[in-house]
Amino acid sequence: MLNALPSSLHLSQWATTLALAITLAGCDNTTEVSREVSASAYTLSEAETKKGNVGLAAWGDQLEPGMKAIAVSRDLIKAGLTHQTEVRIEGLPGTYQVLDKMNKRWTDHIDILMEDRQTAREWGRQPVTIRWDVPAE
Repeated sequence: MLNALPSSLHLSQWATTLALAITLAGCDNTTEVSREVSASAYTLSEAETKKGNVGLAAWGDQLEPGMKAIAVSRDLIKAGLTHQTEVRIEGLPGTYQVLDKMNKRWTDHIDILMEDRQTAREWGRQPVTIRWDVPAE
């Protein structure tokens, strides 16, 4: 193993260089963005989706019960919430994935996929802060 060390580095220098390389490799070059939006909830009931295409999202994803998915208003797409972006919603556990788009009439709005209509109705409409990462410039 010692034969594999570069001859110009002492063992302690090599270990420090390796530790730095591992640390830098784990760093991503992103910036967290946050935004307050209005959030409502929707389900996969036929009344809330396209007839005959239950669960088929605007980007072509097939939504299933239990998925952590959101639909976003078109202005949020322009702000970086593009297809498959991971989003954290303040007050809710885990991360959600942007898999659907909302009608053009909505702005600063997300729709959270929920398993049943009762839970969605209890959620209602409320302001939330969402967070996502964008590549650093």
